[in-house]
Amino acid sequence: MKKTIFILLSVILAFTFSSTSLAVEKKVEKEEELKVSVPPELSKLPTAAKVQQITGSVKAVDISAQSILVTKKIRDKAVEAVIAVDKTTKIEREKEQKTLSDIKVGDKVVVRYTKVDGKNVAKNITIETAKPESEKK
Repeated sequence: MKKTIFILLSVILAFTFSSTSLAVEKKVEKEEELKVSVPPELSKLPTAAKVQQITGSVKAVDISAQSILVTKKIRDKAVEAVIAVDKTTKIEREKEQKTLSDIKVGDKVVVRYTKVDGKNVAKNITIETAKPESEKK
C-alpha cells in the first residue's frame, strides 16, 4: 500500500512540474509573437514633439517677427524664452479668441509650446486676467 501511494504521489509531482514548465514555455512563445519588428525606414521618422509649458510675464511682443519674450523667475534667477507664434497658435483670454496684437508687455501668460527646428513654437497662449486689488491680499 505504501508503495502504491509513493508511486501515485511521484506521478502527480512529475505531472505538476512538467505542466508548469510547459505553461512557462507557452508564455514565452506568446510574448515573442507579440513583439513587433519595426522596419528600418520607419525607425528614422521623427517622433512627436514634447509639449512644454512656461508661465510668466511678457517682456516683449514683436508683431513683425510673430514672437513674444516670456520671463519667469525661478529661485532669484530670471529665465527667458522666445516663443514664436504661427497660424495654428490659439491665443485666448477668458475663453475668448485673441490675436498676437492683444498681448501686451507685462501680461501674465501661460504658454504651451513645442520645439520645431530649434525654435519654440506656441501651440496655445492663455492670457491671464489681472486680479482686482481687493483680491490680491
